[in-house]
Amino acid sequence: MTKLANSNAAWWIFTVCVVVVYFYGLKMPLVGPDEPRYAQVAREMFERGDWISPTLGGFDWFEKPALLYWLQIVGYKLFGVNEFAARFGSALFGLGTVASTWILGRYSNFRSEKTESVEFANWLALITATTLGILVFSRGASFDIIVTFPLTASLIGFFVYDRPHSEQHRQQTLGIVSFYFFAGLAVLAKGLIGIVFPFGTVFAYFVLSRRWPSKQLVISIVWGTFLIVAVAAVWNVPMYLRHGWKFIDEFYVQHHFQRYTSNKYQHPQPFYFYLWVLPLMTVPWLPFFIISIWRWTKELFTRKNIETSDRDTNSRPLQLFALAWIAVPLLFFSLSGSKLPGYILPALPGAVALTGIFVFEFVRRSAKRRALVFTIAAATLIAIMVLVTFVVPKYADRESVKRLIEKANDAGYRSSKVVNFQNISHNAEFYAAGRLVREPDGKQKRFDNAKELTAFVESLESPALVLVPVEKSSEILASKYFNSDMIGENGDLAIIAIRGN
Repeated sequence: MTKLANSNAAWWIFTVCVVVVYFYGLKMPLVGPDEPRYAQVAREMFERGDWISPTLGGFDWFEKPALLYWLQIVGYKLFGVNEFAARFGSALFGLGTVASTWILGRYSNFRSEKTESVEFANWLALITATTLGILVFSRGASFDIIVTFPLTASLIGFFVYDRPHSEQHRQQTLGIVSFYFFAGLAVLAKGLIGIVFPFGTVFAYFVLSRRWPSKQLVISIVWGTFLIVAVAAVWNVPMYLRHGWKFIDEFYVQHHFQRYTSNKYQHPQPFYFYLWVLPLMTVPWLPFFIISIWRWTKELFTRKNIETSDRDTNSRPLQLFALAWIAVPLLFFSLSGSKLPGYILPALPGAVALTGIFVFEFVRRSAKRRALVFTIAAATLIAIMVLVTFVVPKYADRESVKRLIEKANDAGYRSSKVVNFQNISHNAEFYAAGRLVREPDGKQKRFDNAKELTAFVESLESPALVLVPVEKSSEILASKYFNSDMIGENGDLAIIAIRGN
């Protein structure tokens, strides 16, 4: 392993392995409430040939912008409507995040020699590719990695612009254009944080650096704002023209401001929630991250003269930029009334950059250290493959209704309506699409007692399927108001066919 870690062949082999791992196992059932809903929204847009209006069950669904749905539509066109296609864009954007950090290492001018800067870029990309948070969220049909990639590309574009380099004009131009373009793409990915995080991070970076932005940068804000607006307008303008104030109210007022300032969407967590979530996302590089935080923070606040240390002074700007990159999302989401683990993912590349500086210094000291880090990365990829092959599918089967719906279809209930009893299965949105019973506002209907369910069954000419918690299934099976047949259960939910007496 020592010789392998010092060869160019190792990096090519590692790159191929990363690509394989990121696309491996994406066919597993969609899990949780979000993956199936987002995949179904994209399916409805795909089937209508509509790239503008998101719907769920035929009802307007304005919670999130369109970028994930567009990627899923492309996936459906390429691979058909399935789980792999729904997750294809996420895996692609995960790899895009890895590639972006390689560019950060290559063009950040951390190392003066080209060969050293390429080497640093390789190690930085290795850490990014094998960091738990990036690996996990790149496998999910959700918005977290979809916004993380453009935010990462945007911030790296700025940092490349801000650093001196030999091809200054060309790289500065590409860097600053990338900063604004990808900020606009981030707006299409998740909304206004696409503007808040890039500008907030750059502001914090100048504060930590104790310097003013250049006149050129200030002037660029004028045309850069137009570029952001132009990119974001690709979806926002058609949505407003089609839906008017309803779009503004639901997407911006309710799902931006009310979600941030209140617990309206039932995701409360303490203020310090992300102080432990973010470090856990850096596994298996957590020890390196903790050490780097301690060292760099100590130097920052003690004003230690790092010119006398054995570290290259060019690491100072990247260190400060990484700290700003971590701090802005961390503070922003810690103050939010609604907290989910994936929200903090855009801060993870900043944590990786900070860790990468320390890891690079670590591996440069001996071939054995290089082999150690390379082994940790390889072991992480192998562990993911093992988990995805033998462990995660069992969890996915329990958390998904896919097998239950398939079993009911095989039993002859392919066209039967699907209802919820004493629960709401958002997972069924994708697997029982077009068959779910809904309230007038589009939400899935929930039945809480057998008599209420009886009235519904009697209104149907054919049997219905009931998704019910396993512990409550006896209430359905023992009911005297209708006939029932147990079809199957997954340990969490049971599916029962019912028909009138």
